[in-house]
Amino acid sequence: MSENALCEDKVREALKQVIDPELFVNIVDLGLIYTVDLQANAEEESKTDITIEMTMTSPMCPAGPQLVANSRQVVEALDDVAEVEIKVVMEPPWTQDMMTEDARDQLGIF
Repeated sequence: MSENALCEDKVREALKQVIDPELFVNIVDLGLIYTVDLQANAEEESKTDITIEMTMTSPMCPAGPQLVANSRQVVEALDDVAEVEIKVVMEPPWTQDMMTEDARDQLGIF
């Protein structure tokens, strides 16, 4: 596999460009990205379909539509991406325990 090959880590790295507008921390470090599934595209085998399951910090998160749109935009910009599907899920519910140490440090949570 070449170092430019599309993989889950590369998708997650791209998603770090998406910043929660209220917390000013990226959605990956916040723990909002649950799964990243890559499948070969049926029509173009050189392209990849990506399905992402993500959550919000709360069910009524006002930034939800913006976060989904921004996530789709950064993933579609990656090379060899065909279709991007983003599913917003509320199970399991998000908690602060899902954040990385970096996110906790940024938010002053110890």
